[in-house]
Amino acid sequence: MNPRLKTLQAYPFERLRGLLEGVSPDPGFTPLNLSIGEPKHPTPALITDALIGSLAGLSSYPATAGSPELRRALAAWLTRRHGLPGVDARHQVLPINGSREALFAFAQTVVDPADGALVVCPNPFYQIYEGAALLAGASPWYVDQNPANGYRCDWQAVPEAVWRRTRLLFVCSPGNPTGAVMTQAEWDLLFRLSDEHGFCIAADECYSEIYLDEAQPPLGALAASVAAGRPDFRRLVVFGSLSKRSNAPGMRSGYVAGDAELLAAFLLYRTYHGSAMSPPVQQASIAAWSDEAHVAENRRQYREKFAALQPLLEPVLGVQRPQAGFYYWARVPGGDDETFVRELYRRCNVLTLPGSYLARPGPDGSNPGRGHVRLALVEPLAACVEAAGRIVRFVTG
Repeated sequence: MNPRLKTLQAYPFERLRGLLEGVSPDPGFTPLNLSIGEPKHPTPALITDALIGSLAGLSSYPATAGSPELRRALAAWLTRRHGLPGVDARHQVLPINGSREALFAFAQTVVDPADGALVVCPNPFYQIYEGAALLAGASPWYVDQNPANGYRCDWQAVPEAVWRRTRLLFVCSPGNPTGAVMTQAEWDLLFRLSDEHGFCIAADECYSEIYLDEAQPPLGALAASVAAGRPDFRRLVVFGSLSKRSNAPGMRSGYVAGDAELLAAFLLYRTYHGSAMSPPVQQASIAAWSDEAHVAENRRQYREKFAALQPLLEPVLGVQRPQAGFYYWARVPGGDDETFVRELYRRCNVLTLPGSYLARPGPDGSNPGRGHVRLALVEPLAACVEAAGRIVRFVTG
């Protein structure tokens, strides 16, 4: 057996099941689940129709690089969305089977585990970053996000000795779970550090199309790179997905784009990894990336939920609307996130996720997720309002 498997920690939802083992929720309440970021809005018909209409493609082996049509659709969307001078469909973009598998696989491609290699990632974080680092033979280094720094990563606080050993930096903007969006100044700092120390940057942007202000879409890493005078996207790759944008998590469809040299190496890895996207999914993906109307409607529904829940939850949990994404990152009364989640489930049949399960103890030994819960506003509006009402009654007694 690969001894590195023993370094992996239990996934947050496995820990949540353990926390709730033996707990019987009040049967007088309908179960409501705010714990997992699985979109519940219907998948648009333009996507399902394209998928069904392309089933004949199942008779063919797909190319790992994807069809030229899909790569052109991805390049065109990236160019439109981020105001780029252009993306080379042949060399600067690849289709992927969801961002999760590609984020993991990319680390296996670029991390040289020699000499105490480090992979830097935000904290709290998407646990794939940690697992990818460990199984690539590196050690993760966590950059805390907490109230003291406005739930943003303080990249300047990372010691120079850490950057010297860094092989890969994971960033997540908009952030999961905080919803924070990185600024051009933050990107400029990371690009300078990447140039100085030679590490790669993997930007997870799977929440980039869920934002509350239509006039201010989140800054993307590729646009930040162009603005910084780096139109070649050197040492930078960006990951995106249809899961949140288009309510199609079951399709497992997304993209990776950026540095052509890194993508050539990644394509070589993926050719052996066996990760080609099926032809029907490719056709459905082309339909999805070519349409923005369904994405705007998706955002409207999330805005409606935040507008309805903000006046309910702010007085009891102090929540603020995030810049983007569909989570509230809420501080719980008393500071014990596990007890809060367990008792809320027992008394009100509302399922949430302890923030400490999404983070690790940082350099000072404290867990920046402790005392927080993540609330995913993925259920229909009425269900989210009902859940918020139960939380209010639970907190206020």
